[in-house]
Amino acid sequence: MSGIDVGEELGARAAQARALSLLRIRSRALAVAILPAAVAVVLFAAGAQGHLAGAAWDTVRWTVLGVAVVVLLVTVLVAVSVARARPAMSPTVPVPEEGAPDLYRLVRDLADRLDVPAPSAIALTPDCDSWLEDRTHRALRRGAVAAAGAGDAAPVLVIGSPFLWWMRVAELRAVLAPVVAGTGPSAHPDIAAARRFVRGLDASIADAAAPGRGAVRGAPLAFAGWVSRLLLRACRDHAAEMERCVAAAASMRAQTVDHGLRIAAQEQVGLAYAGWDRLLTRVALPAWRMGRWPSRLDAGVVSALTELSRRDRLADGFALRLGERPACDLLEEPGVADEAASLLAARLFHGGPAESGPGWAPVDWQQYPDEVVDRKWRTEAARLHRVLDTLGVPRASAADPAVPTLARVMEHLSGSGGPGGPGEELAAGIGAAVAREEAAAPGHGGPEHGGPGHGGPGAGAAEDPLDLWGPGPLPLFPLQPPRTGTELLADHVAAMVCCAAVDTAGAAPGLDWLDGPALLVGGERRADLATPVLSLVEDGDPDPLLSWLAEVGVRSDKPVRLV
Repeated sequence: MSGIDVGEELGARAAQARALSLLRIRSRALAVAILPAAVAVVLFAAGAQGHLAGAAWDTVRWTVLGVAVVVLLVTVLVAVSVARARPAMSPTVPVPEEGAPDLYRLVRDLADRLDVPAPSAIALTPDCDSWLEDRTHRALRRGAVAAAGAGDAAPVLVIGSPFLWWMRVAELRAVLAPVVAGTGPSAHPDIAAARRFVRGLDASIADAAAPGRGAVRGAPLAFAGWVSRLLLRACRDHAAEMERCVAAAASMRAQTVDHGLRIAAQEQVGLAYAGWDRLLTRVALPAWRMGRWPSRLDAGVVSALTELSRRDRLADGFALRLGERPACDLLEEPGVADEAASLLAARLFHGGPAESGPGWAPVDWQQYPDEVVDRKWRTEAARLHRVLDTLGVPRASAADPAVPTLARVMEHLSGSGGPGGPGEELAAGIGAAVAREEAAAPGHGGPEHGGPGHGGPGAGAAEDPLDLWGPGPLPLFPLQPPRTGTELLADHVAAMVCCAAVDTAGAAPGLDWLDGPALLVGGERRADLATPVLSLVEDGDPDPLLSWLAEVGVRSDKPVRLV
């Protein structure tokens, strides 16, 4: 037996030992629950045989019987609560086999090489991660889950959608090898039973914490949640160690598949994380705040990572690698899958409605500069001038004092900037205006919190996957904390500067794959605007911005078109 086989066997045995420890905790809890009933049986049997006679013992017998009945009823209540509680299921885009026969073939071939059961289905997640998910609970065997075959014994393979677009086919196979290898331990009855027990406890706790319960129903659920919390606390260390051992055993088994390629593939995983994070926070988030959702996020991550490699002077090596077949070719309709994953990503990371609508529409990358960047700038500039009107700030001197100009903003902020001055007052006004617009926006968080969903053409989706996640608030994974008033003010002033540059200096809105909205002057991106804007907003010093405007050729006294 090789060292790999020995390591795998040791890991599997350790995982099984931890699973048995978890099951023993369950058995001990059951033993404690039936102990009063057992004592009552002994007492009544002794009385029937003429032992332990007398009024005192009769009182003891009936008291113990009453306690036993109450304990058994409570035990049944907790058991039913744990059994009926619906475990959380990760929001994903189901991928039916007819929509990706090559991908299913790759996964099954990989399972055959690893000598483990093949996953029952495949789904995509809009994140840079892959895992196995058990969806055999009866509450999950309906709708999209049942259609995807998730009612089978084998778990569902969830694949990070950015991996499919960035990785080559061989790299994806190498990355998925240790994940697919985990179906072997998942099939072991002790490990499967232990996982069901822990998931049931976790689901019971979540069910008890859900709002909107009446007193009649809420009290029993709260008690069941309290008992489940005690049991889960006792199980936590064993469960964590079991999963660590399962992962170690799966990793050892996967050593036999594409071992040399796995190292290079893991490097691509790190790059995918970096590019995906930049794309979401710098490119997608501004669009979401404008009520638009980029419909090709996964394709965008390829552009972002290609740009990152170009800036890091790695383009030659990456160009050679990108000549190989991308893993997204394993899908029959990669564009449809990308659109569904992009819409789900918007909902997970930003929150909002589940379907497109008049205030929540898809946008292609070609349309992004005009429909997102330019609109964002002009919307924020218009909000800035509305707040100035509210504060009674006079229009800047111009031929037509009714038109909005950049000079008005600069004159106001340079009067006595800094803490306590007009900058702070204006920042508070903008923050209040943004909050009001968010609250008034129907269906989603408004222009600063535009909402996504999963109502687009999914890759075989039959229902909203977040219906199976639970009633938690959206977004589930917010990308950024709320912005401060100063940050909002700086964004609005910069937007006003960009509008003036477009209208008076021939500049244009653009898209930078790593930094999002960009101002193009003479076809080149100007990335030096933030510092002079902050000098004006935080210190009330207009000189750095005046120098910048003179260099670009922007006329601050000229009117600016707003929305």
